[in-house]
Amino acid sequence: MLEVTQLSKVYQARVSGGSPVVAVGGVNFKVGVGETLGLVGESGCGKSTLSRCLMRLVEPTDGRVLFAGTDVRALGPAELRAFRRRMQIVHQDPYSSLDPLMRIDRTLAAPLRHVLGLDAGATEKRMLALLEEVGLNATHRLAYPHELSGGQRQRVAIARALSLNPEFIIADEPTSALDVSIQAQVLNLLLRLQRDHGLAMLFISHDISLVGHMSDRIAVMQAGLFVETGAAETVIANPQHPYTRSLLDARPHRPSQAATLT
Repeated sequence: MLEVTQLSKVYQARVSGGSPVVAVGGVNFKVGVGETLGLVGESGCGKSTLSRCLMRLVEPTDGRVLFAGTDVRALGPAELRAFRRRMQIVHQDPYSSLDPLMRIDRTLAAPLRHVLGLDAGATEKRMLALLEEVGLNATHRLAYPHELSGGQRQRVAIARALSLNPEFIIADEPTSALDVSIQAQVLNLLLRLQRDHGLAMLFISHDISLVGHMSDRIAVMQAGLFVETGAAETVIANPQHPYTRSLLDARPHRPSQAATLT
């Protein structure tokens, strides 16, 4: 479904004589229909920049992005809008990704009315179905973002991403802004929605344990480059690159039952 070849993004220095910054340094990967590729690396390694390049929210410097055989970088404005119906993104912070001045019903209705062209009755029916699908109810559509919890806001963001019936979801650190008690609920929701809709997904996180749980394959990113890729269980059980091993070593470890409190 998605094939990326030598994709790069280089930011030129703002001051004379400064060195350019290579955010993404020529990466290659594929994601098949219904597959999840997990992208893991520390903050600042280029994960989010890469995701935005895929959707051309940021223009890549070089490389090729093929989505279902279509060259995304060659699309004109109208074609790009049509492409973005097929690939949607769930951002890290649901509060900043939702308009604080818009009630949830207006947030969800906008793509249904203006992109899909649904009438008022069909929009209302679809909106209620989306809210139910992500574990919310009809009363939530009358709320503003600040009136919802973090987990509820992220569910709204997921519902908005699903509203255009996409084939591919980019989940960019979708639980990092949530309480630990809510993270598992949102992750299980994503897994269920992926199964029910046959979605392909790029799951991005700095937590290699989450990536291993969510993904079929893993790409480990360091300083804009992929340093290791492979099946999720293989990368977790037998990492080959020192950076991958350092991510695994950084996971919190539960004390053994033999340990005693002092």
